[in-house]
Amino acid sequence: MAALSICEALLLAMNDHNLLPEREITGVLRDAAAAHENAVGDTAKIAMHRSVASLINVIMAGISPSGRP
Repeated sequence: MAALSICEALLLAMNDHNLLPEREITGVLRDAAAAHENAVGDTAKIAMHRSVASLINVIMAGISPSGRP
């Protein structure tokens, strides 16, 4: 969770300072979520990966201007 929070803050800062366009940032997040959504393993590992994918999707929603405070 800490790593996701740090990455979210960094991505938001990059977006705010026009270092990366929003489409690039959402692309990175989309790829990361897909990797977790397609992970294999036992039931517990799959559940953990799906939880991570859900968190990444929440972060992605927060990157869009309409979703940010």
